[in-house]
Amino acid sequence: MTTDVPTESRPAIEPPHPPSAFGRARGVAARALLPGWSALVILFLFTPIFFLVAMSFNDFKTIFKWTKFSTKWWGKMFDNQTLVDSVVTSLEVAVISTAIALVLGTLAGIALARKPGKWTVGFVGLVLLILVTPEIVDGAGQLSWFVRLGGPFRVGLTPIVLVHTVFSSAVVTLIVRARLAGLDARLEEAAADLFAPPTRAFFQITLPLVMPAVLSGGLLAFTLSLDNVVATSFVSPAGKTTFPNYVFGLSGGVIRPEVASMSTVVIGLTLVSVMIVAVVLRRGGQSGTEIAATFTGN
Repeated sequence: MTTDVPTESRPAIEPPHPPSAFGRARGVAARALLPGWSALVILFLFTPIFFLVAMSFNDFKTIFKWTKFSTKWWGKMFDNQTLVDSVVTSLEVAVISTAIALVLGTLAGIALARKPGKWTVGFVGLVLLILVTPEIVDGAGQLSWFVRLGGPFRVGLTPIVLVHTVFSSAVVTLIVRARLAGLDARLEEAAADLFAPPTRAFFQITLPLVMPAVLSGGLLAFTLSLDNVVATSFVSPAGKTTFPNYVFGLSGGVIRPEVASMSTVVIGLTLVSVMIVAVVLRRGGQSGTEIAATFTGN
């Protein structure tokens, strides 16, 4: 014999209210205005670059007045030995500092992610302090320290490379740490279980896993090195001027179109380096979305 057990009555779920006329109008306006606003912001950000490239084909002797189309400055820019030397110095410093920063930053990022402890709090604080300290403070402090040390710290590319390496290493450290913190550590533990030596496990497991972060950190470090002006102006020894500092020194006078031509070349080199990395990642099997994530360090 069965008895019916009364069940509790459940309240009826009311269907969602349709959006009001104002809500629908706001949604339509947002969908219509957002693309246009985004295009305006992008145009505003890239207009100086377009202006600089256009002025490299200007026939007039300055970039502040357009007269007619000409390519003469593209040939004359190599006649300005000071300009050429500044670009060579910038590229040398960027390549050397980026290479050192990749080694130091990658090892530091892996240590922070895989060997956490009390030391990580102070180390991360030191890294963040490097990033948030104003460049003018960094430059003044490093100049006083290099003057006290003397010797190789006041000649050649050494002081400039050291200044750029300190900042770039901090950037690479945080990018690699963020990448490795989101990966399963059991992949590396499995290599140890299979009796792989630590060195082999690092080069065959750990390094390939963090390679996207290493590449994005390297690109960012290279770009930041080319862009460094304030700290570099403090520590640059006599006879060594980077391209940004050379252009900054002309800001109070006449900037000739040959500077715009050389700037266009530098921009082109940066774009080519980005495309080369993208091609390498594409051949490695990454999709367009994954490549974009690599450039952002994710």
